[in-house]
Amino acid sequence: MSTVSEFIRDGLRGQHAMIDQAVKDLTPDQLHWLPPDTKLNHIGNTLWHYVRTEDNVIQFVLQDRKPTVWIEGGFHEKFGLDKIAQGTGMSTEDAHAMRLPAMDEWMEYQQAVWQASDAYLAGIDEAELDRVRTLRPFGELSAAQALSRSCLTHGHTHFGEICIMRGLQGLPSTIG
Repeated sequence: MSTVSEFIRDGLRGQHAMIDQAVKDLTPDQLHWLPPDTKLNHIGNTLWHYVRTEDNVIQFVLQDRKPTVWIEGGFHEKFGLDKIAQGTGMSTEDAHAMRLPAMDEWMEYQQAVWQASDAYLAGIDEAELDRVRTLRPFGELSAAQALSRSCLTHGHTHFGEICIMRGLQGLPSTIG
């Protein structure tokens, strides 16, 4: 296995653990809380957006249009959410109105995505990391670039947003 794939896999495992810790015990009110007069997204929307993005990038884009965990598991139907949308370009009003199910239900999907991502990363080599695909809106990227931008960097950015929204609610930090 290449050191680049090991780095990415280890980074995603750590990121997944931090996200899990930050959201696993949230109540529906905490998950969907918003400060007054804000354009920020609630934790539920941010979480949905990131997990859907990782699912789409790793399953669909990097594995040549393999069905996502979202579709294969029928999670869009279980949760009453859009089959294709992942939040990119969503209006503030729509983002604020979207709701996730209870965390125990949501975590079934989230954990399935984490497991599918890890399984993919366990089997890739340098040639796979160098293979170029089209990833909107970025254009042509190698798998390594797509994983770095859309999963590691993007995921850590949204993890930070989740931590800020926890703090604004007076919830304790999960970073330790």
